[in-house]
Amino acid sequence: MLDFDLAEMYEVETKRLKEQVRRNIERFPDDFMFQLTKDEWEFLKCKNDNSLRSQIATLKNEEDLRSQFATSRRGKHSKYIPMVFTQEGVAMLSGVLRSPTAVTTNIRIMRAFVAVRELLLNPPVDEVQVLKNEMKEMKKYIEDVFTDYNDINEDTRTQLELINEALTKLEVKHAHVNRPRKRIGFIQSED
Repeated sequence: MLDFDLAEMYEVETKRLKEQVRRNIERFPDDFMFQLTKDEWEFLKCKNDNSLRSQIATLKNEEDLRSQFATSRRGKHSKYIPMVFTQEGVAMLSGVLRSPTAVTTNIRIMRAFVAVRELLLNPPVDEVQVLKNEMKEMKKYIEDVFTDYNDINEDTRTQLELINEALTKLEVKHAHVNRPRKRIGFIQSED
């Protein structure tokens, strides 16, 4: 989290937050708190142009912000490169900033970190997407079954045609065998 965001949450000036951190710098190793490089800060400002000042704009003055930030008498954005605090650094701030607001805010921030971690480890199940996937699987299964069924039908039709041809040949042969024969031999007249 950036120092000016934390300062706003703790309801202190960014300058005072940084002061306390510098006075207790031994509590903030590099994996708890670090300062952005100028390039990182410029990149971040460009990415968040709506909330941070642009590269060509000037800092907003007291009159512009009085209505937005009644508690603050300074510009909205720091002209210095901000400090960045990790989860551990935010936890350490509670030992440096001792006001009741800081303690309450720190508890809320720690709960938010835990909630975000839990969300990342166990993302919410998108039931609609699960149903869509199940429907796709079911559709593919049904198509496979019908394909197999049609293959069987084709084989069965071919076999039935062969059986019909064989029966037709047998019928023709049988008709030839069972036709009335001419009598051979002496024919007597019945008179």
